[in-house]
Amino acid sequence: MQGDSGVAVITPVYNDPDGIDLTIRSLRSQASDHRHYVVDNGSTDRTRDVVQSRDSGCVLLRETDVQSSYAARNTGVRNADADVLAFVDADMTVAADWLDRALSEFCESGADYMGCDVELTMPDDPTLAARYDAHTGFPVEQYLERQRFVPTCCLFVRREVFEDVGLFDHRLTSGGDKEFGNRVHDAGYETHFAASATMYHPTRNSLRALVAKARRVGRGLCQVQRYHPDRYGDPGVPPRPSGIKFPDRSLPARDRVAFGALSTFLTGVRGLGYYEEYLAGQRDDHDNGVLRLQD
Repeated sequence: MQGDSGVAVITPVYNDPDGIDLTIRSLRSQASDHRHYVVDNGSTDRTRDVVQSRDSGCVLLRETDVQSSYAARNTGVRNADADVLAFVDADMTVAADWLDRALSEFCESGADYMGCDVELTMPDDPTLAARYDAHTGFPVEQYLERQRFVPTCCLFVRREVFEDVGLFDHRLTSGGDKEFGNRVHDAGYETHFAASATMYHPTRNSLRALVAKARRVGRGLCQVQRYHPDRYGDPGVPPRPSGIKFPDRSLPARDRVAFGALSTFLTGVRGLGYYEEYLAGQRDDHDNGVLRLQD
């Protein structure tokens, strides 16, 4: 594939200079021709300087109107004139043949919407939080089979899908990957899981990081109900938790107890985030909803 008519890789970033530098360097090793679009979502540190460095080879875009990773991804979609759009998060890494493998599976499967395999990488001396995060993992194949979506950190989509069903819902703090994937599934597009195209994502290594994620997820659960009640129900009653219920029995007993307690605690944090969002705001009847690619 040549130029923008082939494949574009889109990475949103906010205040993560080290993470985006790692991802840029990793993607630069790919043999397949592609263009890497990095969308800065209003960073206040040296993130943009890293992207604009002489050897980055990236196209820097900016999304400053809406503070949302989904709004940033939408900016990338609008500006990347490519047939296939791949989404990779800042701080992720890939093998040198990742894009070759992914594009081969994407084309051979006839898919319109595809998820790659994601492996979590722990530091040399992992904390309890890191071990828990690695245990819960990224079960992308299960997400696709059971909940009909792929996380946006490992997603391939044909441009025509966006032209048909619209962009990511920029109003959401979290859950925009699931909401978009459910729209794609409802529209009847072909989906696929690429087990051979593995990507690497570092674990969250502190309780604070796990809590921040859980709180954000809780807010997103309320938001998807507020903006899409026909699909997800009316706000006020959180959906059933989808995290691990019982840690793997093959784990040491000490980890099973710790992981079970941590899972229960984080479920409570998600509930807190949900009700914070529920009490904080109501739907704006004047917003335009999910935006179209042409908007």
